[in-house]
This record gives sequence, structure tokens and C-alpha cells, in this order.
Amino acid sequence: MTNEQKIIVMIDNIYKNKKKKEITVRGWAVDLTTKKNPKIEVAPSDSVIEHKIGLTPRPDVIEAYDLPPYVSIGFNINLTVASFKGEATLSFSNEEETVTQIVDLGKNYSDVTQTANKEKWKQYFRKFKKGLGYLKRNGILNTYRRVRIDQRKTNDKYLDWIEKNEQPLDMPVEIEKDILISIVMPVYNVDVKWLDKCIQSVKDQTYTNWELCIADDASTHQDLLNALAAYEKEDLRIKVVFRKENGHICRATNSALELATGEFVALLDNDDELAPNAIYEVVRLLNERPELNLIYTDEDKIDEVGVRSDPAFKPQWSPDFLMSTNYISHLGVYRRSIINDIGGLRVGFEGAQDYDLVLRFTEMISSKTIAHIPKVLYHWRMLDTSTAANQDSKNYAFQAGQKALQEALARRSIEGTVEAGPANGLYRVKYTIAEKELVSIIIPTRNGYKDLKRCIDSIIELTTYPNYEVIVADNGSDDPQMEELYNQYKTELGDRFIKHLIDIPFNFSRINNIAAKEAKGKYLLFLNNDTKVITPDWLTNMVSLAQLDYVGTVGAKLYYENNTIQHAGVIVGLGGVAGHGHHTYPKGDFGYFGRLVVNTDYLAVTAACVMIKKADFQQLNGFDEEFVVAYNDVDLCLRAYEELGKYNVYSADTELYHYESQSRGYEDTPEKQERFLKEAERFRGKWLEYVENDPFYNPNLTRSGGDFSVRL
Repeated sequence: MTNEQKIIVMIDNIYKNKKKKEITVRGWAVDLTTKKNPKIEVAPSDSVIEHKIGLTPRPDVIEAYDLPPYVSIGFNINLTVASFKGEATLSFSNEEETVTQIVDLGKNYSDVTQTANKEKWKQYFRKFKKGLGYLKRNGILNTYRRVRIDQRKTNDKYLDWIEKNEQPLDMPVEIEKDILISIVMPVYNVDVKWLDKCIQSVKDQTYTNWELCIADDASTHQDLLNALAAYEKEDLRIKVVFRKENGHICRATNSALELATGEFVALLDNDDELAPNAIYEVVRLLNERPELNLIYTDEDKIDEVGVRSDPAFKPQWSPDFLMSTNYISHLGVYRRSIINDIGGLRVGFEGAQDYDLVLRFTEMISSKTIAHIPKVLYHWRMLDTSTAANQDSKNYAFQAGQKALQEALARRSIEGTVEAGPANGLYRVKYTIAEKELVSIIIPTRNGYKDLKRCIDSIIELTTYPNYEVIVADNGSDDPQMEELYNQYKTELGDRFIKHLIDIPFNFSRINNIAAKEAKGKYLLFLNNDTKVITPDWLTNMVSLAQLDYVGTVGAKLYYENNTIQHAGVIVGLGGVAGHGHHTYPKGDFGYFGRLVVNTDYLAVTAACVMIKKADFQQLNGFDEEFVVAYNDVDLCLRAYEELGKYNVYSADTELYHYESQSRGYEDTPEKQERFLKEAERFRGKWLEYVENDPFYNPNLTRSGGDFSVRL
């Protein structure tokens, strides 16, 4: 560059696509006069048939040249050629000067087709292998049902979401207080090309007050050791310690932690990538809420050619979900003083070291100091040796996770056992019931002989929990068979069966409230008469959760008669009011990141089968009787969460059939529809905050259906 030259152009790489006859030129250009990108043109040529020019952010160049934030000075120039012969002339100009770059079209550039095809075949193989496992577990019909659901959830939709939500990046809000973030990374014999991408993603951060603390765990690859030494020399913010002996990931991470001086620590794996705004978003939130101790973000996966997929859009703090799987994962940012207080990572939990850490860490802090950023700020690399691509690659990790949970129970003085769940990384915690207190099962009905008989017969025949009573809240039955049925159950159950006549105009809330006053149990279980118990330990499962002090209500997994999901947790805001997650998913499906098969927190569950402590029900004054038919259950759960500060838990192993609306029929008359709409509007008016933002559902997920697809 001459003294007068103000335009700088750098070409980073050039790729060839033989199949499409394309050349792609990537790099950056900056006009130092205007501190923006110069005008980019491709000169007319017989060799170049068509061209496209795209601009991209380049935070590394912005930092180096002190440019305004988020100026898009990176470029991708795509050239469609007649043949791979001749030259293409690229010009970069302002009003005063022009810089040209000549691209030799005949040169032997890297062919992206081969690499992309290789990665595509890997993805096909992964899907094929996953599909075979699904077919084996769930059969042809349910596999077909799941395929139909997945057709609505293609990765193209996620790529559209990325384009809509991440390009360009939001203009940054000025940060009042700089906070040093220590990014901690253990390294061992990683391929240098992945480490390069990982470290470059750190150097590309739009927020610059970070330090990268690397501990090499006695790697044996000399090219890697040379690269680490070069990184440390090039950037003073990069610190490297070379361990003398291999100690595995926990010891290595602790060595990296010893280098950290920041107030907060972010954990990064040596082949993954951070989004350019990852640390900025964390620091911005810490400026708004300095009391926070733990921040976590959404994440996705990235393949070997940079294609992103499989986003994990997470809920806000969900204690029961965390006891089922490490949903917090990446990106996790922790207050360093607390990590030091609990002794860092523990040797013996390799593979699940971050799970063990977050379990111990969250025991030391208030849930009010935990926050979730609903943005995809971490990209998990899919390599053949990575659990991101191959769940069988590190089985020891899942055994370590089970051990971490078992020790968490012991630390918290909670009796229970931890079992491996239906898939790696998922767990079932079985809480020991301290005392098998009386459960009052309240079943409203009006006639419905066959429904009620099927329901109560299934309770009597299957239930292993020994201490329950059945209260039928009869709302004016006039079928003579009903009295015969009641006499039969009185004979079978004795004092454990109570018929309570409530002959009032139909009001679901009032009927249940009246019946609850007669209940003698410590726990109330409201149950629709059109249900049928499937699992013998259903009541045991529900009591084991309901006994916990922090639990408000406990819900069940309900199936339609055709073995598809009717209910597995209520998402507030779905359809504009509230709706069922995973609706019509096939029986046996794991759901969105396992949420169908593990205990997890929802803002609400359905009163078709819901358990609550009687003391809590009384404190809440029961169901709101102004919700005559609809949303009374969701309202009750919201009040348990809002007024009592308790969590509503979906019990995945509590399974029943629900022959929905057979007793009272559907909202199929003008009068019923008008009443339903009024109750919906009343619910929205009362709970608009949660309609707009359900904390146990991610704002990036659809509101038009329960399939957990992205929200476009």
C-alpha cells in the first residue's frame, strides 16, 4: 500500500465448485477514508457469465482498523463461469481511486463440492441410523407419524430463521461497565483447523474485553503445540499453559481456570465456535442485572463445512428439567468466585464435568440470579468423535452424568435413585416417598356410565400406590345405571369411595371446588372421567413429585385412543391463549430434546389429570369459578407459580388414555363457542404477560402449533 492509498483489499480464500461452474472469492475490503466498504464491481468478461456480491460482518477487521461497529466490510463474490479458463477482474473503488484484484479462473482451487458431499453423506447416514432406531422402538405407524411431523420442521426453516434473525447483527447498545470475561478452554490433540476456527471465533468477538485461557493437556501433535505458541504470541489476551502430563478434561480445565482473572468464566470446547456477539450479549445483560451469577444461551450444531442445524432453544430456569438432562450446556457463563468456592471441576466426572459443575453451582445460588439469553450464541461442532454427531462416541460421559445426579441428591439430603433414561444424556430421578399420605382422587361426572366405569376400574386394577380414596362429584346424573355403579364401588372400596351429589348448573371449577372440601387427603388429584390409567405406578410417580416443597402441581402424559399425544404440558401463548406441546406426536417419541420422556417444568398442566397439595389448593382458593369450562386449570397453575412461587411439573412416566370431551361434547354450538371465547379473552386479559412470554418455552419457537418448530 502506498502512502496515498486508502483502499485495502484482502482475499482470504477462493473456492471452486466444478459441478455448478462457480468460483467463490471471500475476503474483506475497507475504505479508510469513509471507514466503510468500497464499491465492489466485477468487470464484464466472456469468462464470467454471472456474478453475485454479498457483504458480511468482519469484527476482527473492525477491531484492527477501529471501524464503526457492524460495518459489513467482508465480502463473498460468487462468479458463474463459462469454463475454468481466463481471468476475472474485481474492482474496489471510491470516488478517488480503484484497487483491482485478478482471479485466475484456471487455477486449481479447493473444490467445495467434494467436502460438502462428504458432509452431506455423513448427515444422511446419521439420519438413517437414527431412523432405524426409531423404527425399532416405535414401529412403522409411529415412525410414519413422526416423519410427517418432521416434514414441517426442515432445516431450511432454521436457515431462514438465521437469515431473518441474525443478518445483520443488531446494532450494539453502548455498554456502561466493561466486565472481563475469561473464556476457558482445555485442548488435547485437536485438529489445528478446528482449533483455528474456534480461536478465530473468539478473536472475532464484537466485545473485546476478554481473555482466552487455554490449557494444553500434554498434546503429542507438534503442529498443535506450535499453533498454541503462535496464538499466545500474536494476542496478549490469549494465555496458554502447557501441562506436563495428560490429566483429562477436568484437570486440564482446572489448569485453564488458574489462568483466569475475569469476574466471569465462559466454558468453550476446543473445536466449537462462538457467535460474534456472544460475549457482548452476556456483558450487556450483566450491565442490566449485575446480581446474576449464571447466564446460559441457546446453541446449535455446525458441521465441517459450516452449515448450522439442530438448534437447542431452551427454557428459562427449569430445575426439574435440569435433573433430567443438562439442558443448560453451552454457552454457560459462571461467576468465577463461586466456581473457585466449589473447587472447580471434579475429577471422576469426565464427559459430564459441566453437568456436575452446574448442579453444584446452582445449589450455591438463588434461582433469581440465573438468566437465559434466548439467542443462538454457541455452535457445537459435529465431528465423528463428538457427541454432537454420535451419541455413542462417549458412553462414559452418560454414566458420569448419572453419578453426578446421584451425588446431587445426596448433597441435597433427598432420598432417591437415578436411572438411565431412554436415550443417552437423559435421566430418570425416582424420588423416595417419605410417607404414603392419602390421595383424594376427585372425578366429576354427569351420567357417562361407560366412561366412569372404565376410569375407576383402571384405577382399582392397576394402581400400586396403597393409600387413596375416590370421590365422584356427581353433577346431576339421571341415568339409573349410575347408582348401580356407585353401589358396586362402595362395596369394592368401602369408605375409600365417596359419591358427592353436586346438583348445580355445570361449572367445572365450582364442582371441583365443592368436592375438594370433602376430601380428606393430603394430596388432591383432579381426574377427568374419560381417562384410563395405563401405568401401575402412575400415582406413585405423581406423589413422589408433589411431595417436594417447591412443586405446585404435577401433570401427566395423556394419549388419544390412537396412541398419539393429547397432553404433555401446556404452553401458554400457543394459539394466542394456551395449547398442548407435542400435540399428536406418536407414543414412544422422545420429543423436543427429550422433553416427552423426562420430568420437566411447564407453566401449566391439564386438569384432566393434575395433582396438588390440598394446603396449596386451599391457599389459592381453588379453581377460579369464573372460568366455567376452559382455562381454569391453566389459571390454577399460573397462580401456583406466581403467588406461591412453585413449579408445575410434567411427570413423563405417568401415562393415561384420555378420550377427550366424550362426556360433555365439544364447543359445537354458538352458545358454547361464545362462552369459550369469553373465557379465552378473560384469560388473556388476566395473564397477558405469560401469554406473550412463557418462561418454560423459548420465544424463538412457534406459537401456531405444539411441534417446537422455529418461529419465522
